[in-house]
Amino acid sequence: MKLLTFAIPCYNSENYMEKCIESLLPGGEDVEILIVDDGSKDRTAEIADEYAKKYPTIIRAIHQENGGHGEAVNAGIRNATGLYFKVVDSDDWVDGEAYAKILAKLKELSGGGRTLDMFIANYVYEKEGAKRKKVMRCSNLPKDTLFTWKEAGHFRKGQYILMHSVIYRTRLLRECGLELPKHTFYVDNIYVYKPLPSVHTLYYMDVDFYRYFIGRDDQSVNERVMITRIDQQIRVNKIMVDEFDLWKIQDRRLRRYMFNYLEIITVISTIMLIRSGTEENLEKKRELWKYIKDKDIRLFHHLRTGIMGNTMNLPGRGGRKISVAAYKLSQKVVGFN
Repeated sequence: MKLLTFAIPCYNSENYMEKCIESLLPGGEDVEILIVDDGSKDRTAEIADEYAKKYPTIIRAIHQENGGHGEAVNAGIRNATGLYFKVVDSDDWVDGEAYAKILAKLKELSGGGRTLDMFIANYVYEKEGAKRKKVMRCSNLPKDTLFTWKEAGHFRKGQYILMHSVIYRTRLLRECGLELPKHTFYVDNIYVYKPLPSVHTLYYMDVDFYRYFIGRDDQSVNERVMITRIDQQIRVNKIMVDEFDLWKIQDRRLRRYMFNYLEIITVISTIMLIRSGTEENLEKKRELWKYIKDKDIRLFHHLRTGIMGNTMNLPGRGGRKISVAAYKLSQKVVGFN
């Protein structure tokens, strides 16, 4: 069994996928690299096959009809043989020094008496044109030790464990029934959210591992693109609302964290609908909040009466201007384009 499987979802990635793959190769025989060609129209499939031929004991090329980012991740989970699993998008890469430290620690933990469910490291916004690189840390978490949610500390607003920072135990992803929807962007939020109640042990290493590139015009986190794909963001939002009755999550810290996670996803949906400026999308905003209210009235009030929920639902044109101002501030804090 391999120690760590990397899945690289690729769609028309010929211009940047090699940098990603090359950054993972130093893991050698400890790792498995699954290049998932999701029905690409360019040379992605050819490049994947060339790498698989050159490194047959490390790299496998998987070719499938186009199913979107989520289905590419699903294919990675289905085919993984590694004890642990990580997704690396084809335009991103990893830091070599941090990579070596993480592999050594995973190897050590895999031979221990306690099972590790989730490994967390930092990620860095490699934002095009930005002189300073923003590092996203989990400073509230205990460092360099196995811990549980009870020992995790308090997550502040805006402090979240995202796909870029997490490595999961592969079997946990399968046993929790994770299946991401096809042809849907923003499923990385479901990827992190759904397994959380199955996570009992965590480990945080304060190293800048994942390099998250931001700057392409067609990138899913580009605000203009997000607005054109708002129906997919809403779909993800509703799936997360439907996934759990959060009031039944027994661990208090985990429950609070999952409420905060759902809140920020709902805020993003709301502000993008406001930013679009169309009456159609303002109606979708009202429909989304009605959906939550009809699903769980307690959840609706919990989200709506929070600071972020209140800010995003101020009435009238003046209220929407305040909401947009708050969003612009969050852009500067988080680093999205």
